[in-house]
Amino acid sequence: MIPNKSKQADVVVIGAGIVGLATALQILKASPSTRVVVLEKEAGPGRHQTGHNSGVIHSGIYYRPGSLKARLCLEGARNLVTFCRERGIPFEVCGKVVAAVDRAEVERLQKLYERGIANGVPGMAVLTPREARSMEPHVWCVRALWVPTTGIVDFRQVARGFAEWIEARGGRIQYETRVRKVLPQRGESRGVEVFTSQGPWTAKGVVNCAGLYADRVARASGTDPGIRIVPFRGEYYTLGGPARRLVRNLIYPVPDPRFPFLGVHFTRMLHGGVEAGPNAVLAWAREGYTKKTVNLEELWETLCYPGFLRLALRYWRPGLEEMARSHSKALFTRALQKLLPDISEKDLAPGGAGVRAQALARNGSLLDDFAIVRSPGVVHVLNAPSPAATSSLAIGDHISRIARSFFR
Repeated sequence: MIPNKSKQADVVVIGAGIVGLATALQILKASPSTRVVVLEKEAGPGRHQTGHNSGVIHSGIYYRPGSLKARLCLEGARNLVTFCRERGIPFEVCGKVVAAVDRAEVERLQKLYERGIANGVPGMAVLTPREARSMEPHVWCVRALWVPTTGIVDFRQVARGFAEWIEARGGRIQYETRVRKVLPQRGESRGVEVFTSQGPWTAKGVVNCAGLYADRVARASGTDPGIRIVPFRGEYYTLGGPARRLVRNLIYPVPDPRFPFLGVHFTRMLHGGVEAGPNAVLAWAREGYTKKTVNLEELWETLCYPGFLRLALRYWRPGLEEMARSHSKALFTRALQKLLPDISEKDLAPGGAGVRAQALARNGSLLDDFAIVRSPGVVHVLNAPSPAATSSLAIGDHISRIARSFFR
């Protein structure tokens, strides 16, 4: 069956999360006459990782120099701030304090500072405890790092801004549309067919920005991505009442270099309130935002994956500690008190949760960089966790440059 003209496009983007929307935006910006269609299984944009994001505009201090994350985070943050200013989207560049709580963390803090310098992050300073408390009066530290370029924003509002920009320039976003299969067309057309719950599309090229399901979409296009998306849930508490005044802006720990997670921290939200968290536990479903959400097929797929088994054997002790914090408010409070001793269990109220789409290789290694690969007619974004929201416009521009080969 040959699709009719209403089902034809130059580029089909799968997924209306912030990365998919930014990609469509950047393709249209580079080539305004391109027919771009975004296909999204939910009823609106940014319903998953984007909509459960903590709202931090990252500065770029954590990422290996020369990596995509390092380069695209700084570029993306600048572009994001510009977009928000132009569209009137509220944001704030408030800065954050990264606190070393004991002497063992001071060396790691210094390396973090040096990494930030190598990545071109401006304005950083190593602080004494007194200097740190002049910025965050209740923080505990033996040394700290001040990062002035960190900010806060509501990424759901940013995603809506991207969607409005796309549609105002002739792009199309089709919601409630699940992608079933992606197949290169045979013969001389060199196009791609995308089979969906709402009928097929033909396109010159496809960009897979399916987030939590990016590996499945890759396999549905006949590509073995060599990784598996493993969902990790991050659970938050909120600070109630007077405890909110204990945090002025953002307070972070020195991260454990073994993991891509940043550890429990405090984040002032743009619209008021303070979040505390997250932990990092295996989710029982790819969209498992609560402890009670279980998808047996997806859970079995994760548990049987050789890469997950190797990861679990290697890091079983930290994994058990994270699970214990997930079920014990007292243990969660104790972790937070390392940074903010004045916090008590009664100050914490249950907050939201997000799920991180973490790519895991068969050897058990967690991918620590963005992973963007090509197969015939398709660009696959296979690993784009934090700082993907901050970096989204830069990631979109990077993908847009790759996708130009569709039109050659």
